[in-house]
Amino acid sequence: MDLFLSGQNAVVTGGASGIGLACATALASEGCHVALWDLSPSTADVAASLGQKAGVKTEGLIVDVSQPATIEVARLQTEELLGPVTIVVHSAAISSGRFGFPFTNVPASLWDRVLDVNILGMVHIAHAFAPQMVERRSGSFVFVASVAGQIGSQTDPPYSASKAANINFAQCMAKDLAPHGVRVNTVCPGMVQTPLNQSVWRAWNDQQPPELRRTYEDWANEKVKNVIPLKRWQKPEDIANLVTFLASERASEMTGQTINVDGGFVMHW
Repeated sequence: MDLFLSGQNAVVTGGASGIGLACATALASEGCHVALWDLSPSTADVAASLGQKAGVKTEGLIVDVSQPATIEVARLQTEELLGPVTIVVHSAAISSGRFGFPFTNVPASLWDRVLDVNILGMVHIAHAFAPQMVERRSGSFVFVASVAGQIGSQTDPPYSASKAANINFAQCMAKDLAPHGVRVNTVCPGMVQTPLNQSVWRAWNDQQPPELRRTYEDWANEKVKNVIPLKRWQKPEDIANLVTFLASERASEMTGQTINVDGGFVMHW
Protein backbone atom coordinates (compact mmCIF):
# COMPACT_ATOMS: atom_id res chain seq x y z
CA MET A 1 0.00 0.00 0.00
CA ASP A 2 1.42 3.36 -1.03
CA LEU A 3 1.14 5.78 1.88
CA PHE A 4 1.98 8.78 -0.33
CA LEU A 5 4.75 9.89 2.03
CA SER A 6 7.53 10.12 -0.52
CA GLY A 7 9.15 13.54 -0.51
CA GLN A 8 7.48 14.72 2.68
CA ASN A 9 9.49 16.01 5.64
CA ALA A 10 9.19 14.67 9.18
CA VAL A 11 10.62 15.44 12.60
CA VAL A 12 10.89 12.56 15.08
CA THR A 13 11.74 13.48 18.65
CA GLY A 14 13.52 10.80 20.66
CA GLY A 15 14.55 9.57 17.24
CA ALA A 16 18.01 8.19 17.98
CA SER A 17 16.87 4.96 19.64
CA GLY A 18 13.95 2.72 20.59
CA ILE A 19 10.47 3.54 19.35
CA GLY A 20 11.56 6.92 17.99
CA LEU A 21 14.23 5.37 15.78
CA ALA A 22 11.79 2.70 14.59
CA CYS A 23 9.35 5.46 13.60
CA ALA A 24 12.05 7.40 11.78
CA THR A 25 13.13 4.23 9.97
CA ALA A 26 9.57 3.40 8.91
CA LEU A 27 8.97 6.92 7.61
CA ALA A 28 12.27 6.89 5.72
CA SER A 29 11.40 3.55 4.15
CA GLU A 30 8.33 5.25 2.66
CA GLY A 31 10.53 7.93 1.08
CA CYS A 32 10.04 10.55 3.76
CA HIS A 33 12.94 12.86 4.62
CA VAL A 34 13.50 12.74 8.37
CA ALA A 35 15.08 14.89 11.07
CA LEU A 36 15.99 13.01 14.25
CA TRP A 37 15.84 15.15 17.38
CA ASP A 38 17.37 13.61 20.48
CA LEU A 39 19.69 14.27 23.42
CA SER A 40 21.97 11.36 22.48
CA PRO A 41 25.47 12.35 21.32
CA SER A 42 25.11 9.74 18.56
CA THR A 43 22.06 11.38 17.00
CA ALA A 44 23.90 12.77 13.98
CA ASP A 45 25.59 9.44 13.26
CA VAL A 46 22.31 7.54 13.59
CA ALA A 47 20.63 9.97 11.19
CA ALA A 48 23.44 9.71 8.66
CA SER A 49 23.30 5.93 8.72
CA LEU A 50 19.53 5.97 8.27
CA GLY A 51 19.74 8.34 5.34
CA GLN A 52 22.35 6.24 3.62
CA LYS A 53 20.32 3.04 3.99
CA ALA A 54 16.97 4.54 2.98
CA GLY A 55 18.20 6.91 0.29
CA VAL A 56 16.48 9.95 1.78
CA LYS A 57 17.66 13.21 3.30
CA THR A 58 18.18 13.01 7.05
CA GLU A 59 19.69 15.08 9.79
CA GLY A 60 20.32 14.54 13.48
CA LEU A 61 20.13 17.38 15.96
CA ILE A 62 20.73 17.52 19.70
CA VAL A 63 17.47 18.87 21.11
CA ASP A 64 16.09 19.09 24.64
CA VAL A 65 12.30 19.20 24.25
CA SER A 66 11.97 20.89 27.63
CA GLN A 67 13.80 23.96 26.27
CA PRO A 68 11.68 26.02 23.82
CA ALA A 69 14.67 28.07 22.63
CA THR A 70 16.57 25.00 21.46
CA ILE A 71 13.42 23.68 19.76
CA GLU A 72 13.04 26.88 17.76
CA VAL A 73 16.66 26.80 16.64
CA ALA A 74 16.29 23.16 15.61
CA ARG A 75 13.04 23.86 13.76
CA LEU A 76 14.61 26.61 11.71
CA GLN A 77 17.65 24.49 10.96
CA THR A 78 15.48 21.53 9.97
CA GLU A 79 13.36 23.63 7.63
CA GLU A 80 16.47 25.14 6.08
CA LEU A 81 17.94 21.70 5.35
CA LEU A 82 14.82 19.68 4.53
CA GLY A 83 12.02 22.14 3.82
CA PRO A 84 8.62 22.62 5.49
CA VAL A 85 7.84 19.96 8.09
CA THR A 86 4.58 18.15 7.31
CA ILE A 87 4.81 15.36 9.91
CA VAL A 88 5.79 15.51 13.59
CA VAL A 89 6.21 12.31 15.59
CA HIS A 90 6.82 13.09 19.25
CA SER A 91 8.38 10.12 21.04
CA ALA A 92 10.79 11.78 23.49
CA ALA A 93 9.99 10.90 27.11
CA ILE A 94 11.61 9.95 30.40
CA SER A 95 10.65 8.03 33.53
CA SER A 96 11.25 8.97 37.15
CA GLY A 97 13.72 6.13 37.60
CA ARG A 98 11.86 4.97 40.69
CA PHE A 99 9.41 2.14 41.29
CA GLY A 100 6.27 3.91 42.49
CA PHE A 101 4.35 1.19 44.27
CA PRO A 102 2.91 2.79 46.34
CA PHE A 103 3.13 6.33 44.91
CA THR A 104 4.82 7.57 48.09
CA ASN A 105 7.97 5.75 46.93
CA VAL A 106 8.41 8.58 44.42
CA PRO A 107 8.95 11.87 46.27
CA ALA A 108 7.22 14.90 44.82
CA SER A 109 10.60 16.44 44.01
CA LEU A 110 11.14 13.75 41.35
CA TRP A 111 7.95 14.65 39.51
CA ASP A 112 9.21 17.97 38.19
CA ARG A 113 11.63 16.73 35.53
CA VAL A 114 9.24 14.02 34.29
CA LEU A 115 6.39 16.48 33.85
CA ASP A 116 8.72 19.07 32.35
CA VAL A 117 9.93 16.68 29.65
CA ASN A 118 6.84 14.57 29.07
CA ILE A 119 4.09 17.18 29.30
CA LEU A 120 5.67 20.56 28.66
CA GLY A 121 7.96 18.99 26.06
CA MET A 122 4.86 17.99 24.12
CA VAL A 123 3.42 21.49 24.54
CA HIS A 124 6.63 23.08 23.27
CA ILE A 125 6.69 20.81 20.22
CA ALA A 126 3.04 21.60 19.48
CA HIS A 127 3.62 25.34 19.72
CA ALA A 128 6.69 25.12 17.50
CA PHE A 129 5.03 23.36 14.56
CA ALA A 130 1.28 23.99 14.69
CA PRO A 131 1.34 27.59 13.36
CA GLN A 132 3.17 26.60 10.17
CA MET A 133 0.83 23.65 9.59
CA VAL A 134 -2.20 25.88 10.14
CA GLU A 135 -0.83 28.37 7.62
CA ARG A 136 -0.37 25.61 5.04
CA ARG A 137 -3.67 23.99 6.04
CA SER A 138 -2.10 20.54 6.22
CA GLY A 139 0.02 18.45 8.54
CA SER A 140 -0.04 15.56 10.97
CA PHE A 141 1.05 15.16 14.57
CA VAL A 142 1.44 11.69 16.06
CA PHE A 143 2.22 11.51 19.77
CA VAL A 144 3.63 8.39 21.40
CA ALA A 145 1.97 8.03 24.81
CA SER A 146 1.52 4.75 26.70
CA VAL A 147 -1.12 2.37 27.97
CA ALA A 148 0.11 3.54 31.39
CA GLY A 149 -1.74 6.77 30.69
CA GLN A 150 -5.05 4.92 30.43
CA ILE A 151 -4.96 2.48 33.32
CA GLY A 152 -3.46 4.46 36.19
CA SER A 153 -0.33 2.35 36.19
CA GLN A 154 1.27 2.24 39.65
CA THR A 155 4.68 1.31 38.27
CA ASP A 156 5.80 4.92 37.81
CA PRO A 157 3.06 7.43 38.78
CA PRO A 158 4.76 10.56 37.34
CA TYR A 159 5.24 8.80 34.01
CA SER A 160 1.70 7.41 34.05
CA ALA A 161 0.20 10.82 34.85
CA SER A 162 2.25 12.51 32.16
CA LYS A 163 1.08 10.02 29.54
CA ALA A 164 -2.54 10.60 30.52
CA ALA A 165 -1.88 14.31 29.98
CA ASN A 166 -0.39 13.56 26.55
CA ILE A 167 -3.56 11.75 25.49
CA ASN A 168 -5.79 14.55 26.77
CA PHE A 169 -3.79 17.41 25.26
CA ALA A 170 -3.62 15.62 21.89
CA GLN A 171 -7.42 15.58 21.87
CA CYS A 172 -7.51 19.29 22.68
CA MET A 173 -5.11 19.92 19.82
CA ALA A 174 -7.12 17.76 17.45
CA LYS A 175 -10.27 19.80 18.10
CA ASP A 176 -8.46 23.12 17.66
CA LEU A 177 -6.57 22.15 14.51
CA ALA A 178 -9.19 20.14 12.63
CA PRO A 179 -10.76 23.22 10.98
CA HIS A 180 -7.32 23.98 9.55
CA GLY A 181 -6.80 20.56 8.01
CA VAL A 182 -4.23 19.44 10.60
CA ARG A 183 -4.65 16.03 12.21
CA VAL A 184 -3.52 14.90 15.67
CA ASN A 185 -3.46 11.30 16.92
CA THR A 186 -1.92 9.32 19.75
CA VAL A 187 -0.41 5.84 19.78
CA CYS A 188 -0.07 3.94 23.05
CA PRO A 189 2.53 1.16 23.18
CA GLY A 190 2.11 -1.73 25.57
CA MET A 191 5.13 -3.79 26.67
CA VAL A 192 8.14 -2.90 24.56
CA GLN A 193 11.76 -3.79 25.31
CA THR A 194 13.32 -0.35 25.42
CA PRO A 195 15.82 1.34 27.76
CA LEU A 196 12.88 3.00 29.52
CA ASN A 197 11.24 -0.39 30.15
CA GLN A 198 14.50 -1.73 31.53
CA SER A 199 14.76 1.25 33.88
CA VAL A 200 11.40 0.25 35.38
CA TRP A 201 12.73 -3.25 36.09
CA ARG A 202 15.94 -1.86 37.58
CA ALA A 203 14.03 0.45 39.92
CA TRP A 204 11.87 -2.48 41.06
CA ASN A 205 14.77 -4.91 41.38
CA ASP A 206 16.86 -2.53 43.47
CA GLN A 207 14.12 -2.46 46.12
CA GLN A 208 13.92 -6.24 46.48
CA PRO A 209 15.80 -8.34 49.04
CA PRO A 210 18.52 -10.45 47.36
CA GLU A 211 16.45 -13.64 47.37
CA LEU A 212 13.60 -11.98 45.40
CA ARG A 213 15.65 -10.22 42.74
CA ARG A 214 15.11 -11.31 39.16
CA THR A 215 16.92 -10.88 35.87
CA TYR A 216 15.31 -8.42 33.49
CA GLU A 217 14.39 -11.23 31.12
CA ASP A 218 12.66 -13.31 33.83
CA TRP A 219 10.82 -10.32 35.30
CA ALA A 220 9.67 -8.99 31.95
CA ASN A 221 8.67 -12.30 30.42
CA GLU A 222 6.54 -13.15 33.45
CA LYS A 223 4.86 -9.76 33.27
CA VAL A 224 4.14 -10.16 29.56
CA LYS A 225 2.55 -13.57 30.13
CA ASN A 226 0.41 -12.21 32.97
CA VAL A 227 -0.90 -8.99 31.42
CA ILE A 228 -0.73 -9.34 27.61
CA PRO A 229 -3.48 -11.53 26.11
CA LEU A 230 -1.34 -12.26 23.03
CA LYS A 231 1.44 -13.21 25.47
CA ARG A 232 4.25 -11.63 23.53
CA TRP A 233 6.31 -8.46 23.51
CA GLN A 234 5.35 -5.56 21.31
CA LYS A 235 8.27 -4.47 19.15
CA PRO A 236 9.25 -0.86 18.32
CA GLU A 237 8.46 -1.68 14.69
CA ASP A 238 4.87 -2.57 15.67
CA ILE A 239 4.36 0.92 17.04
CA ALA A 240 6.17 2.49 14.09
CA ASN A 241 3.86 0.78 11.59
CA LEU A 242 0.80 2.44 13.10
CA VAL A 243 2.53 5.79 13.56
CA THR A 244 3.51 5.83 9.88
CA PHE A 245 -0.02 4.98 8.78
CA LEU A 246 -1.53 7.71 10.98
CA ALA A 247 0.96 10.23 9.61
CA SER A 248 -0.11 9.45 6.05
CA GLU A 249 -3.04 10.54 3.92
CA ARG A 250 -4.36 6.97 4.13
CA ALA A 251 -5.54 8.06 7.59
CA SER A 252 -6.98 11.35 6.36
CA GLU A 253 -10.26 10.86 8.27
CA MET A 254 -8.59 10.01 11.56
CA THR A 255 -7.93 12.70 14.14
CA GLY A 256 -8.24 12.89 17.92
CA GLN A 257 -7.81 9.12 18.16
CA THR A 258 -5.95 7.16 20.83
CA ILE A 259 -4.95 3.75 19.52
CA ASN A 260 -3.24 1.01 21.50
CA VAL A 261 -0.55 -1.29 20.14
CA ASP A 262 -0.48 -3.49 23.21
CA GLY A 263 -1.28 -7.11 22.39
CA GLY A 264 -4.73 -6.65 23.95
CA PHE A 265 -3.45 -5.33 27.31
CA VAL A 266 -6.04 -2.54 27.52
CA MET A 267 -9.52 -3.46 26.30
CA HIS A 268 -12.25 -0.83 26.49
CA TRP A 269 -15.65 -2.42 26.89
